[in-house]
Amino acid sequence: MLLRIFAIMKFQIWLWVGFFTYAPPLFAQETPPPRSSQSIIAKSLLKPAFKAGEWFSFRIHYGIFNASYATLELTESLWNGQPVLYAKGIGRTIGLARLFFKVDDYYSSYFTKDDNRPFHFIRNINEGGYKKHLTIDFDHTTKQATVIDLLKETTGVFSTDSEIQDLISFVYYLRKHLDIYSIKKDEFVVVNLFFDSENYAFKFKFLGREMIKTKFGKVNALKFRPYVQSGRVFKSSESITLWVSSDDNKIPLRLQADLSVGSITADLDAFKGLKNPFEIVVEK
Repeated sequence: MLLRIFAIMKFQIWLWVGFFTYAPPLFAQETPPPRSSQSIIAKSLLKPAFKAGEWFSFRIHYGIFNASYATLELTESLWNGQPVLYAKGIGRTIGLARLFFKVDDYYSSYFTKDDNRPFHFIRNINEGGYKKHLTIDFDHTTKQATVIDLLKETTGVFSTDSEIQDLISFVYYLRKHLDIYSIKKDEFVVVNLFFDSENYAFKFKFLGREMIKTKFGKVNALKFRPYVQSGRVFKSSESITLWVSSDDNKIPLRLQADLSVGSITADLDAFKGLKNPFEIVVEK
């Protein structure tokens, strides 16, 4: 039983940082509902949700058993002489879980400050001996992505969808453009995502608003349901739930996944450098 849990932990590392290491092949591909996501993804400027210097740490646990940690950091950088934002995510198993299943994952993305267009993406992972080291360069004029596999020493050029995002930049894209004040229960959001060599429509549903308990206190949150295909890992296509802070930061607070071996939860464990005040509910 424990061996099965540890094997699934490599999936859990990036449930948080980029939502999924494995998720793009698992994304539900059915046609989105008639309600357009364009009214939810604001094209006009909203209040900035993040800034350079922001840092998050997430704890992934199976009950009281800590399995792994993941961090996500945002800084300023340059790409081909252009000022950009640089996001770096690191995930690794810890303690007993690491003895059974060693995971060391590194993801990074360079993207524009104004509209979150990704320029360069790196995926360098070692998950129980499974290794992959890719770089992806995006050309938004030609709508193409150049994928270089540094281990296999291969290069491929692929067409991309409009307003494409990579596995890291799309987290900031949603935080920047998602209008949390006008979104209504049961509405869907769809984001075009490029992963490895394929385009995916990442879809999730807004379930409503609720207050949740965190290590920092009670926080008002937005509750979402990312849609993935059921199968070997997930119980059903509705097995993942995500909570995001209902403030101008739109911080990922918690993610819970119901797997074939039970439920695994990822919680925000530490943070610094927020753009806006983190609103904690003070009960009288």
